[in-house]
Amino acid sequence: MTETRNPGDDPPGFAEPFLLRTLGGAGLDVEYVRGEGNTLYRRTEDGGESPVLDFAGGYGSTMLGHSNPEIVAYAVELLQGGTPIHAQFSRHPYANAVAAELNRIIQRERGDDEEYYAIFANSGAEAVEAAMKHAELDRVVRLSALTDEIDAHIDEVSVRVAAGTATVPAEVADSIEDLIADVRHRNAERIARGPLFLTPEGAFHGKLAGSVQLTHNEVYRVPFRGLAAQARFVPKDRPGALRKIVEEERAVLLDLVVEGGQVQVAERGYPLFAAFVLEPIQGEGGIYELTPEFVREIQEVCQQTGIPVVVDEIQCGMGRTGKFLAGTHLGLKGDYYTLAKSLGGGIAKAAVMLVRKALYHGQQFELSHSSTFAKDSFSTEISLKVLELMEADGGAVYRRAAERGERMTAMLRSVLADFPETVREVRGRGLILGLEFQDQSAAEAEPLRQAGLSGIFGYLLSGYLLKEHAIRTFPTASAVYTLRFEPSVYVTNEEIDRLEAGLRDVCAIIRDTDGGRLIPAA
Repeated sequence: MTETRNPGDDPPGFAEPFLLRTLGGAGLDVEYVRGEGNTLYRRTEDGGESPVLDFAGGYGSTMLGHSNPEIVAYAVELLQGGTPIHAQFSRHPYANAVAAELNRIIQRERGDDEEYYAIFANSGAEAVEAAMKHAELDRVVRLSALTDEIDAHIDEVSVRVAAGTATVPAEVADSIEDLIADVRHRNAERIARGPLFLTPEGAFHGKLAGSVQLTHNEVYRVPFRGLAAQARFVPKDRPGALRKIVEEERAVLLDLVVEGGQVQVAERGYPLFAAFVLEPIQGEGGIYELTPEFVREIQEVCQQTGIPVVVDEIQCGMGRTGKFLAGTHLGLKGDYYTLAKSLGGGIAKAAVMLVRKALYHGQQFELSHSSTFAKDSFSTEISLKVLELMEADGGAVYRRAAERGERMTAMLRSVLADFPETVREVRGRGLILGLEFQDQSAAEAEPLRQAGLSGIFGYLLSGYLLKEHAIRTFPTASAVYTLRFEPSVYVTNEEIDRLEAGLRDVCAIIRDTDGGRLIPAA
């Protein structure tokens, strides 16, 4: 039972007080006390509850709705049965069952029999970090094999020079000792450069020390660039850009060979890039689905250059697009996959990193990467229940997601058609959709112009929708003119119609008034 509490009785703000003030400035500083389906219940001033239609959906975490009855009932059963949450360093058959089911589903969608090993985590950002760590381990292993080979060649050349069966040309070096010292010094400098990751412009993969380096928004990334390996951000709309970047960053080590009895210096390409990390549909970057052409270029270049591909399905996957993996629509096949959010059924903190069997370095990685709570019985059992519900009735959830997504997309496009001066574009697929508004930073009306210049334009729209229409949505983090919509698969026609009415109201205010109503009273 929800405790009745007067908001005025709350203690002083110690939990992220700046964020709370920012929410207040947009009219979003409300407290939610309960959730079910596509509805959250906010606490009213008198301590009661008021329903709010939720289209934010936990940024993709509530594919099966808030407090899904089957999932909640199973969670209660697990907890009342004393499921062993803390049984680290023992057999975890429940985690293995999740990994096996994920393999079955992914093989079906990929159309092959590729197998993946699983490393569990507590959040999407942690799953990305695990993928980054494993990809770097794989790079280091390959680099170590290359340096061992070069060392063997150097030893062989040295022996041949000492035996008089090979000589060092004067234009190469004064002596074999000088040449070896120079080669080793140059190689050490190049190896010390460290790895690079590749990721598209507009990417978002989390805000932890490593994953934030893959996040394009400089506000999140730049202050922490000294903490981890860096990334090159690849333009999505410029054919050939990826290949050009790979060629620009091409790295070589020096090797010694004997040709015609003379010692020569040869170049050996070495693995500088740890991985290419991407979202099939960029979430925080503005709900942009990658184009099939860009995906083909990524796969071709990465296959040719030995760069593994990490597919981040954390926000757009888990059936949200009508397929279990959003990348399936694009023919995208990864060496790694990361899943989270809806994997926990809206109640558990569950995430997983999957790595292709042929790339897996189990002995080294499993001893050097672990988590107290990951792979616990509660979260993995909940994940297994989620997969069971999604796969039931021949994948009825996926079919419904596609159908509901078509209904929502048609509605958003009708709003665009009626308000072209206000709305710029509709993007996305299935139940991960975005509505981008026109830039208002040069609007004639002062209130609207100030809203456009505020940097929180989308949050002001969200605050208005919450206050006037009891609808909850947010802009994407790095594209604040784009409102996102990620409801559960059970969203109804009536709920979609309510959203349409709210959006049309907002569009009419922007088009027909000075926009003052969008700005909360001080």
